[in-house]
Amino acid sequence: MTTVLYGREHLVSFDASHALRLRLLEGPLHLAWKHSAMTSDFIAEMIALSFRPSTQRYKVVRHDIGYLTNELIENAIKFRTQGDIVIEALTETDSFRMRVSNFVDDETAVRFQRFLSNVTAGDPGELLIQQIEASVAASGNTSGLGLLTLMSDYQAHLAWRFEEDRPHKRTKLETYAAMAIALS
Repeated sequence: MTTVLYGREHLVSFDASHALRLRLLEGPLHLAWKHSAMTSDFIAEMIALSFRPSTQRYKVVRHDIGYLTNELIENAIKFRTQGDIVIEALTETDSFRMRVSNFVDDETAVRFQRFLSNVTAGDPGELLIQQIEASVAASGNTSGLGLLTLMSDYQAHLAWRFEEDRPHKRTKLETYAAMAIALS
């Protein structure tokens, strides 16, 4: 079984023993965009509750975590192949961390790895501008704006781990994210 890693390697040492864990099930409800919004709102609210004494800080933390989680869950729903999506989220001393696990078909994995080769080698701000320009030129039919926005505007640190699942002709994709959250 082949494993490939992109991004910040230290992020994949994710201790989920104290994480909030949610599983979006494959099944009769069919995963849809509304599941992404509801799930990300729930996670953002759960994490932001401890910041409630400061209304401004609560709003910022809830918004930032909501944006991050929504983007990663949307991508998992949009590009997945059959199977559940597992979301794990936790706060550490001064950061929010999460892992989203799902399966993608092999073609999607290869295409995404090509994209990540460029993303992880360049400056996120410059790449975001280039991707916006490409999106305008292609009438909005390009991908990657959300990830680049997270990296550029939210200073999110990201990593991706691909693990081939040969018997099922698919690839397990784990997306890791970390974002600073000020405690004051």
